[in-house]
Amino acid sequence: MTRFGKARAMSGTRVRMPTPASIRTQNGSAARAAWGERLSAETAPHYFALTDEAVLTHGANAKMNPPLRTARDVAAIISGLKDGTLDAIATDHAPQSAVEKEVEFDQAANGIIGLETALPLTLRLVHQGHLTLMEAIQKLTVAPARILGLDHGRLKVGGDADLTLIDVDREQTVDVGRFKSKSRNSPFHGWKLKGMPVLTVVAGRVVHRAA
Repeated sequence: MTRFGKARAMSGTRVRMPTPASIRTQNGSAARAAWGERLSAETAPHYFALTDEAVLTHGANAKMNPPLRTARDVAAIISGLKDGTLDAIATDHAPQSAVEKEVEFDQAANGIIGLETALPLTLRLVHQGHLTLMEAIQKLTVAPARILGLDHGRLKVGGDADLTLIDVDREQTVDVGRFKSKSRNSPFHGWKLKGMPVLTVVAGRVVHRAA
């Protein structure tokens, strides 16, 4: 985030930092203080749930851009979420076919599917004591809407009836074979996660109901 020093010259410009795999929290905090609401930054669950060692066991299913980093970087990402340097959590959803992943590592496509594991991986931070439940939900909903200037991410009279009902204690083992996505490129297959969506409503219509 040291590049923000140069960006300060662009007076009035809004800057968004997408999914950094590594941050220098001190520099990031200083930039936030200087820019205020004009600066926003996000991360994705794989950057606070995995280290670069995941490549040894998951191969190309742990290959992404930017790449996974060390345990020290993971700790810095979590710290950035806690102190507000990182405003939002995005899925960084990048489905790839087996043809694009089951090749030589340097030839494999970047990215993993993140949509169906984003919530429970974020709730791990709650169960581990890094974020409160409200902080985690805010980074998935209110904060992204605010950054994009959208009147979404909250419940209010007259607003869109978009909501997700979550069972924070429901445990489930990740099985890529049961994903709604046609892709299977996830390094989280076999992980036991806690906290699952059980009902999803979009514009007042139920689109998902857990069995």
